[in-house]
Amino acid sequence: MYKIIGNDGHTYGPATAAQIREWLAQKRVESRTPVLPAGASEWTYLGLLPEFTRECGGPPPVIAPPPPARRSNGFATAGFVCGLLSCVCCCGCPFNLLGLVFSIIALVQIGHQTNKDAGWGLALAGLICSAISLLLALGFGIFQLAATPANVSWHLGSI
Repeated sequence: MYKIIGNDGHTYGPATAAQIREWLAQKRVESRTPVLPAGASEWTYLGLLPEFTRECGGPPPVIAPPPPARRSNGFATAGFVCGLLSCVCCCGCPFNLLGLVFSIIALVQIGHQTNKDAGWGLALAGLICSAISLLLALGFGIFQLAATPANVSWHLGSI
């Protein structure tokens, strides 16, 4: 047995499940009609009762959970940090080499994944910073070799 609240605000019932199904077929009630099943202490909606879901158009829609957050690639972060340190530390040799290695590993890993990790931009920025730092270090090294006299002992001996 059920009691319902009609569109006019009046309470009707007790009514049997067969009567409710008849009212649903006649469009006198709908899935959002308030109903109080016998023995229940709280009102609910007709469409939420399992015995009337078929007549009310099926169960309520299922809300899909949000997709999981993309995780950031650790090698991309490490490559970016090393690339920044190599630029800040004036061509720091271990940092630019590590930045190149970590960034390349991250780009390869991200490229082979079906569900792409975040961090492609970090890896690319780390690669660029590390490459610029390495090129500057090589340039300064070549300049230092060119500026140093070939026979240092000759210069020391003439002093």
